Amino acid sequence: MAKQKSSERIVTENRKARHDYFILETYEAGLSLVGTEVKSLREGKANLRDSFARVENGSVMLYNMHISPYQKGGYVNHDPRRPRRLLLHKSEIQKLAGKVQEKGLTLVPLRVYFNERGLAKVALAVARGKKSYDKRDDLARREAKREIERAVKERFLGAI
Repeated sequence: MAKQKSSERIVTENRKARHDYFILETYEAGLSLVGTEVKSLREGKANLRDSFARVENGSVMLYNMHISPYQKGGYVNHDPRRPRRLLLHKSEIQKLAGKVQEKGLTLVPLRVYFNERGLAKVALAVARGKKSYDKRDDLARREAKREIERAVKERFLGAI
């Protein structure tokens, strides 16, 4: 994963995506939002669970991202699960469209954040789904790494 800049403020992360998918490439995309959505995002009221993106009619749309209605919004509040347009360059959209045509590849949002200029952005990944045995392998590898770190720490603390 690319290093996060210190000036970025993460609103929400899709932690399950790294568990369920192999991340092949990541892109940064802008979000086309209405005013009350931006205010809710600034309060941190968003959820990426089960969200995905599709390339449709020359643009990329983000589905199932939940942004809670703004509490002080009144009658002008937005629909929490409406499809949202992602802002990318035309060449990036064409690359994504070509990659998604491959069997087994999908577009998954990894996190929503505000960049240093205060603009809402989405880290979008081209990903391939993991099988259950891949998930078990990752879990076993992580557990083995933890055990090794624990043993090394114990050995060094015992020597002091």
